[in-house]
Amino acid sequence: MLIPDLFKPFTLNGLTLPNRIVMAPMTRNFSPHGVPGPDVAAYYRRRAEGGVGLILTEGTSPNHPQAANMPQIPHIYGEEALAGWARVVEGVHAAGGRIFSQLWHVGAVQGQSVPKLPVSPISPSGLLKPGVKIGEPMTQADIDAVIEAFAQGAANAQRVGFDGVEIHGAHGYIIDEFFWDGTNRRTDKYGGDLVQRTQFAVEIIRECRRRTGPDFPIQLRFSQWKGQEYTGRLAATTQELARFLEPLAAAGLDAFHCSTRRFWEPEFEGSDLNLAGWTKKLTGKPTITVGSVSLDVDFMVSLGRMPAPKTEQSSGNGDARAAHMDRLVEMLARGDFDLVAVGRAMLADPAWAAKVRDGRFDELLPFTPEVLKTLA
Repeated sequence: MLIPDLFKPFTLNGLTLPNRIVMAPMTRNFSPHGVPGPDVAAYYRRRAEGGVGLILTEGTSPNHPQAANMPQIPHIYGEEALAGWARVVEGVHAAGGRIFSQLWHVGAVQGQSVPKLPVSPISPSGLLKPGVKIGEPMTQADIDAVIEAFAQGAANAQRVGFDGVEIHGAHGYIIDEFFWDGTNRRTDKYGGDLVQRTQFAVEIIRECRRRTGPDFPIQLRFSQWKGQEYTGRLAATTQELARFLEPLAAAGLDAFHCSTRRFWEPEFEGSDLNLAGWTKKLTGKPTITVGSVSLDVDFMVSLGRMPAPKTEQSSGNGDARAAHMDRLVEMLARGDFDLVAVGRAMLADPAWAAKVRDGRFDELLPFTPEVLKTLA
């Protein structure tokens, strides 16, 4: 296993990361009234002390009334919330870590939350998914307000000391709702073919870049799958993926975070490259891979949301996990992608990176859904 490749430094737009391991963004819902407290600061600091190279925060809500779908999602606006994030950043930096804020607007998915919040959800065409209407199409004023909220969120993140930002454009949330033809039926400049449907994200990226300047890292998380439809796809071919990525890359991004459910699966027939591999090949931009890293089974299976296919049944002794880790470092070593995001495995074990670095695989703590109930 070529573990040393995971621990080589990497520089992203002038920011040097000590290794290639990234803590994936994971919703925790532990910030009352949107304010991250000392427990949140300690939670992130533990991961930095555990050796992770870059932390991506849970999704943070920009200042827009329909941005969040749960009452304890942390805000990236308001002096109390920003002071809380400044303490988070201070702790991570003191432990030698780097940290980005993930900017997240849930869009139509707000209509699925329990309990439902009092503000009506918004989406490009008033759709949650094909055939399911939850409101009216966004007006130009609605679009302008969301773009402004993202841009101000990026500026706020920079002001309190974050090392960069990630724009959440994946999993069926508002930016992905513009990307996907299943939820974007618009006939103005924000709708149409795959390239035209990137316009909303392009304007967000450009405005975030304008507010933060050229030397502040900005990356985009995107996915083929959506929470509303796990089999949904934006691009069916490499040619379509290239057309989709080109305007986004040109808008001012430094990197792409390519979200898949299983990092080891090829994205298109005829090649063993995954989504991050194809994205790097087509754009030349650095990429982050993610998807059930160091789990025995697919993360959706680990949460009990779907049964495991026969090819993915866990043996209970970590065989699947070890095989996937072998495959991961092989793909990294040949240059398919640059960084590796670890999610639920790092929730279970804050010292995951240090244990992997030292070869203490038998000490890795397994993920169970019970971990989600605490901020350990």
